[in-house]
Amino acid sequence: MFIGHFGVAFAAKRAAPKTSLGLLVFSAQFVDLLWPILLLLGVEHLEIAPGITRTSPMNFTYYPISHSLLMGIVWGLVIGGIYYGVRRYARGAWVVGLAVLSHWFLDFLVHRPDLPLWPGNSPRVGLGLWNSWPATILLEVLFFGAGLWIYLRATRPRDNIGRFALWGLAAFLFAGWVSTLFAGPPPGTKALAWGGLAMWLVVPWAWWADRHRTTG
Repeated sequence: MFIGHFGVAFAAKRAAPKTSLGLLVFSAQFVDLLWPILLLLGVEHLEIAPGITRTSPMNFTYYPISHSLLMGIVWGLVIGGIYYGVRRYARGAWVVGLAVLSHWFLDFLVHRPDLPLWPGNSPRVGLGLWNSWPATILLEVLFFGAGLWIYLRATRPRDNIGRFALWGLAAFLFAGWVSTLFAGPPPGTKALAWGGLAMWLVVPWAWWADRHRTTG
């Protein structure tokens, strides 16, 4: 899943209004922000296999540190715990931790059975909705659209930056997702990893847009 994770981040703002959207995006996307680093370091592995699913050519052969269920729980506890230690905002800490963990469950819906439950010799699971174009598109649009709608209901712009930076972010994410549907397989795993690292730029963008909005 791609933009669906951002929908979770948008929606989470309503549950934790004092937590920055930038941090919520970081949390909901954390494992996909970590994964390209591990891929470039050779710790986790991927093969480009066109046709392995209808909508994604990626064969995730080894990624238990970033994408196993157990490590999702661990990362959620770590990031939520750090946030609580810094901000002393218990609700925000829980929401941040659950946003990290939500990534695994949304991926479970779309991935073929390649998601490990824990590092090591673990069963691999996944419902495989990537094998259906209509199901993939419906799910992504539903999560993203619902999350953005919830965020818009929970916040309002302080100024034009709060208005246009948010819509610019939403448009950038949506256009980026659509482009991946028609771009074809990436030329290699390193190119894919570097493209994944570019998503780090979305975190400060979300923080900036959210800073110019108010809750209530």
